Amino acid sequence: MKAAVVHEAGAPFTVEEVQIAAPQGGEVLIDVQASGLCHSDLSARNFGIGGAFPAIFGHEVAGIVSAVGPDVTEFRVGDHVVGSLIQACGQCLHCLSGDLVNCEHPERTERPADAEPRLSLNGSKLTQGMALGGFAQQALIDDRQLAKVPADMPWAQAALIGCGVLTGAGAVLNTAAVKQGETVVIIGAGGVGLNAISGAVVAGATTIIVTDIDDGKLERATHFGATHVVNSAKQDPVEAVLEITGGGAPHVFDFVGAAPTLKQAAGMLEQGGTMYIIGIGGPEAKLEINALEFLVARKNLRTVYMGHSNLKRDIPMYAELYRQGRFKLDELITKTISLSQIDEGYEALKDGSIARVVVTDLER
Repeated sequence: MKAAVVHEAGAPFTVEEVQIAAPQGGEVLIDVQASGLCHSDLSARNFGIGGAFPAIFGHEVAGIVSAVGPDVTEFRVGDHVVGSLIQACGQCLHCLSGDLVNCEHPERTERPADAEPRLSLNGSKLTQGMALGGFAQQALIDDRQLAKVPADMPWAQAALIGCGVLTGAGAVLNTAAVKQGETVVIIGAGGVGLNAISGAVVAGATTIIVTDIDDGKLERATHFGATHVVNSAKQDPVEAVLEITGGGAPHVFDFVGAAPTLKQAAGMLEQGGTMYIIGIGGPEAKLEINALEFLVARKNLRTVYMGHSNLKRDIPMYAELYRQGRFKLDELITKTISLSQIDEGYEALKDGSIARVVVTDLER
């Protein structure tokens, strides 16, 4: 099969013929139909995060089941599925309590090191990024990392649910458990932030304030449901939020994670409010807080990974909300590309007018 291979950190995505093994145990072989471009894969490619090279990345993947291992009972050939980078063994105390993102044994969704590799190139093992490897014509994935979606779900939209939607909307619905009538602030109107807006709309938030430095992104945020937008390059976002809310917000989500936005988020909180760190601003991004001020005002700080999602529950839920016209996914997709255009796709994402890019032509 064809796959986009990265041979070393920072190297381009190169389409090559690779070998994929037959499914064993609880593995599912899918024919990939769409794979979204997420910045996490780009970071993994650039900095060598998550395993040795050569490697195949791509973790927002959707496709059709073409074969299953002997232990698979949940999926059948022909099922439409979406993958997620949440690796959960399903047996540890965290998993049994529904806290899948803190699974104690995520490695159990991968083949043992001494087993035949799932992916290989000319006889040598290929690293399967995040145990998914969706930048390819086929992917071999543990059934615990897959969820079914309806057969009439469009492929590009389905692929985005596996990461961007779970993270953005999940931060609002699962981690923060935003209630009807509450106020939320969303810092960063990129693809994940837009999903947080959709999540806030579903939750029934009355006031949805979005800050960004790009007017085009803010305009899109309004279309997704933001009630107020603030260009933080043109006005002080903290002052703007305090004025709009009359003293601060109970929920502030930072989808940027840079030092300036972290400081802004802390300053936007009302008494008893919580700031949520979702964005990864880099290793140098630090937050300094006045511990006494936080204590006296009962402010809180939480980190969010994958929206504390349960992929088996949440992926089908978002798919159904989309089918009902209650969750925006069509508007996220601003560019579709072929398997050999991944580098160009990531370059396109630097343009603020581009929300998400999805590989839909697998060059079969």
